Amino acid sequence: MENPSTPPLHLLRKTCRGCGNDQLKMFLPLGPTPLANSFLKSDSEFASEQSFPLDVYFCESCFLVQLLDVIDPELLFRDYIYVTGTSDTIAIHNKAYAETVVDFLSLRSSDLVIEIASNDGSLLSCFQNHQVKTLGIDPAVNIVKKARARGVESIAEFFNLNLAMNVRRSHGPAKAIIGNNVLAHVDETQDFLSGAEFLLTDDGMLIVEVPYLGELLDHLEYDTVYHEHLCYFSISALMRLFEIAKLRIVRVDHVSVHGGSIRVYGGKQTTYADHAAEITALAKKEKDAGMVDLPSYIEFNEKVKANGEAIISMLKELHRDGKTVVGYGAPAKGNTLLNYCGIGTDLLDYTVDKNPMKVGLYTPGMHIPVLPASKLLEDQPDYVMILAWNFADEIMQQQQEYQRRGGKFIIPIPHPKIV
Repeated sequence: MENPSTPPLHLLRKTCRGCGNDQLKMFLPLGPTPLANSFLKSDSEFASEQSFPLDVYFCESCFLVQLLDVIDPELLFRDYIYVTGTSDTIAIHNKAYAETVVDFLSLRSSDLVIEIASNDGSLLSCFQNHQVKTLGIDPAVNIVKKARARGVESIAEFFNLNLAMNVRRSHGPAKAIIGNNVLAHVDETQDFLSGAEFLLTDDGMLIVEVPYLGELLDHLEYDTVYHEHLCYFSISALMRLFEIAKLRIVRVDHVSVHGGSIRVYGGKQTTYADHAAEITALAKKEKDAGMVDLPSYIEFNEKVKANGEAIISMLKELHRDGKTVVGYGAPAKGNTLLNYCGIGTDLLDYTVDKNPMKVGLYTPGMHIPVLPASKLLEDQPDYVMILAWNFADEIMQQQQEYQRRGGKFIIPIPHPKIV
């Protein structure tokens, strides 16, 4: 019998997590979809696999784009298989990131840097190279073990205001709180931001990196939508969220990682009376571009439909011509694309990945086998569709021998093309 105190696996919000309003309009129905990182171990698990609605809404009050279907975070994040340390691109990004923050805040050895969703400690290791104190916070017990093994002190918990109070008592306030690709994962956004504000020194900064909604719209990055990503941020929406948590946005950096992200620096309202002028200017640009109006999102949905049809058409034509096609990467975004388009093993024989935690498993929903990257040169398929397209340059660089032998790549987003 189920324990009545156990939280339900799936909940549907009724109000906006940003402003609490109910002025929400659904504009992108991606259909019932399994959890993007819930890979399967064998075909015996296929029949019992669960799917949940993957629908995207726009709040007409605060402009926050979000999912209302919320999956229990204990299921999503306690045992995690995404590891930041496997990508060369992320390693380079992390080194430059740490240097930027150390310089901007003039960090010293007495300062504390806390990273929320610190994963395997890759980024905090870069801060340690600058001789500053670090602390990681991440709910994934299996990944936290990896961070501790590399010498990064880490707490295996979800971050919220209550934990922030405990950490401040045990470790003191932080000069910098880093959150990369985590704010989008949080259902109670205000509790998260308020916890960060409480944990900061008066002159400290909350620095969050999030995929930018403008890039998602401009480059049709609908595959970045999955159940872990509850929010999709514009500057306009972030300004309102930060204001409620008594924070001001003082700087924004545009970075290329993950298909185009923004790094947002927030300081306490007691230190910064208002958002920086550049932030207000960026919000005006968003308004002029239609990012605060529902019709832009309705149009986006039509473009998504056309993209899915074009990808299927290309793959079917290649198969009619007798060509072999496989995938590269088993990222969460790839699973959204595969499920939305309905791409199974009839169109994609298998996919390969460098992450040993994924090799030997099957992708959620479409059940495509994940094999080691070495399989490409063993089989020399005619085409490789890069599901991890945000790392396309790195992947093609690594697979020069495959290309030299005549292999070709397909990049599916924003329009399917052969490289």
